[in-house]
Amino acid sequence: MISSMEKIFTFIDNEATTIQKKQDMPYLDSLLLVTESWLDGHIQPEEQAGKEDIRKAIQLAVLKGMKEHVQPHHQMTPDALGLLVGYLVELFVKKERFTILDPAIGTGNLLFTVMNYLDGRIEGAGVELDDMLIRLASNTGNLLEQPVTLYLQDALQPLLIDPVDAVVSDLPVGYYPDEENAGTYDLQAEEGMSYAHHLFIEQSLKHTGDGGYLFFVIPKALFESPQANQLHKFLKKQAYIQSVMELPDSLFKNSTHAKGILVLQKKKEGVKAPKEVLLARVPNMSKPEAMAKFFSQVSGWFKENKG
Repeated sequence: MISSMEKIFTFIDNEATTIQKKQDMPYLDSLLLVTESWLDGHIQPEEQAGKEDIRKAIQLAVLKGMKEHVQPHHQMTPDALGLLVGYLVELFVKKERFTILDPAIGTGNLLFTVMNYLDGRIEGAGVELDDMLIRLASNTGNLLEQPVTLYLQDALQPLLIDPVDAVVSDLPVGYYPDEENAGTYDLQAEEGMSYAHHLFIEQSLKHTGDGGYLFFVIPKALFESPQANQLHKFLKKQAYIQSVMELPDSLFKNSTHAKGILVLQKKKEGVKAPKEVLLARVPNMSKPEAMAKFFSQVSGWFKENKG
């Protein structure tokens, strides 16, 4: 039986493919037109679908478009990983309603996964430099009826965003080309070019309220890089490390691109460091028993250290 999500994807894909052929344009451009027509009420899927089905269907279409028009910075956070981040946000952030920022939002998949997971509790904000990606994020947010404010700019330039309760981000990895702007950061490289992912961590902390939480998808070797010592010193001053999790290689096509999750809490008067940092290895996410054991371990740590 065809699922609701598959029906929505088929509707989007058929419309996008038709436009692509008629107007001889890339698939992602035609996808943008489809989402705009859907929002304007010119076209409508026959299937009534929930927010997660719509998000997943758009995600599949975006992935199809990215395969056709590959750019290295157009990488989408895997679904299972987004749901795990959603679980962690729910565990740590105890406010009934709160604000959340993704400073590298891309098409919005990670942020919208978390917002759907905690539906009705979050007001979102996102920053993205790529015009195409942020327009797709905007249309997706509107179709999902999720409250999100988007900013088209380099997220490492000054941001006019009030401090948020939480940050989620699949950190862009690599060198930051604007050396003059990098020079305004504590985490600028002592020599040579600065790591963009380090600067994103600093910028995110700057825009998090005291005591707020940050959930980063990080390169596996974050704390083993040539600039790791500098990052350690900076984090010691600014935040408490809550957890470092190693993600299963099976989540990533290439094990050299393996990642982890870093959870931080920005320092605040009266807030203490956890008795011990939660160091965990996330099991294969398709194995329910292993995941149940993992969640039990995380829950036990939380009661012991944060309860």
